[in-house]
Amino acid sequence: MAERSGSDSRRPNILFVFVDNLGYGELGCYGGGAVRGVPTPNIDRLAAEGIRLTNMNMEAQCTPSRSAVMTGRLPIRSGTVRIPLPGQPSGLTRWEVTLAELASSQGYRCAHYGKWHLGDGPGRQPHERGFDEWWGLAETHDSSLWSTSAGYDPEIVPPERLLEGRRGEAAVAVADYDAAARALFDAEAFERGESFMRRCAADRQPFFLYLPLAFPHFPTLPHPDYAGVTGLGDFADAFRETDDRVGRLVGVLDELDIAGDTLVIFTSDNGAEDVLPWRGWTGPWGGSYFTAMEGSLRVPFIASWPGRIPAGGMSNELAHATDIFTTLAAVAGADLPDDRPIDGIDLMPLLDGSSDRSGRESVLCFVADRMHAVKWRNWKLHFIWQEFMGDPPIELSIPRAFNLYDDPRERHDVFLPSNTWVQRPVMAAVAEFWDSVATHPLIPVGTPDPYEPPAAC
Repeated sequence: MAERSGSDSRRPNILFVFVDNLGYGELGCYGGGAVRGVPTPNIDRLAAEGIRLTNMNMEAQCTPSRSAVMTGRLPIRSGTVRIPLPGQPSGLTRWEVTLAELASSQGYRCAHYGKWHLGDGPGRQPHERGFDEWWGLAETHDSSLWSTSAGYDPEIVPPERLLEGRRGEAAVAVADYDAAARALFDAEAFERGESFMRRCAADRQPFFLYLPLAFPHFPTLPHPDYAGVTGLGDFADAFRETDDRVGRLVGVLDELDIAGDTLVIFTSDNGAEDVLPWRGWTGPWGGSYFTAMEGSLRVPFIASWPGRIPAGGMSNELAHATDIFTTLAAVAGADLPDDRPIDGIDLMPLLDGSSDRSGRESVLCFVADRMHAVKWRNWKLHFIWQEFMGDPPIELSIPRAFNLYDDPRERHDVFLPSNTWVQRPVMAAVAEFWDSVATHPLIPVGTPDPYEPPAAC
């Protein structure tokens, strides 16, 4: 790859590729790749040119993770604790401040191509939340299978639609979203993303490009051009497609001579896909998404910024989805809102090597509106036990403790007799959170606009 040079004459660009349910163990640079039958050379190269984190933690479901990234706040604060239910206001209230709104305030041109999942009603779509333009899906990819389901009646439940919107204009439906459209979805997102970067480069305007892809959310379907290329089925073919498209998009940065002015982030919103026949791999971690297990929360995270982030970096420092908001806001030069708790920490000192610490000691692990576990350093305490998505959550009378260095799959509880001390720092982190809630109450799920917080207690 060509040598890249940077410039400090303007704000850096931000290219954020956010895949959907990618397991920790899938990529070559995280122990997968050829082991899974599909090398990922382009994504591995991106990691080699920058830094990969091995302890990035997301939320247990799609909507909460996207909310945490977009607001820097734990989703329980904003009423986005679960995938929205039909018939209630969904997504973020207008009171929340999004990453795109912060970037826009600093002169960025912002685009979103992919899955939103943070509100489909008036005032809550991407072009109304800081993005200058968007295309994609307001909700999620499951709906692409409706038309093939026995008994499905489009007169009762209309088909999901692909939407397109621009700031200041009404969004319009451009196509139905069925399985055929699902297979074309990521190709369209990448093509639109490339066009957007070229336009911004021609105008010499900094950009925030957010690509929340379909890959590998079920149904994991490759583009027709990639169907059959690996001989290992749709799941593997989709991996080949995504790695190729990421490599092509990063190559455009070189072509436009803006690679040194661009921070690239590649990460996932949750752990491995868990619906057959598209089940993914969590690597060394146990459990499935929709739980507080490591296989649900811990995801690949790669950051590359030639000239700013040293090549070949790796860190196991604790990090969380909310930190992405705070980090990218700092990169964009935006001030954080000061009228609400912001849970994210600026990771840039860790990413650029100026510090070997993330600044984070703990992560509160909520599943919907219940705190199932807390991570503190290399320890994890479970207060509610649920290993897989279909398991019933069990309230524990005595917590289960795991040293994640010794027991990555969370199989052997070591709370009693000698590790009860871990409760002290864990409960201190819990108390700090609930103290903040006493001053800044939680926004209930389904809260409509307009929302104004109650007077500070």
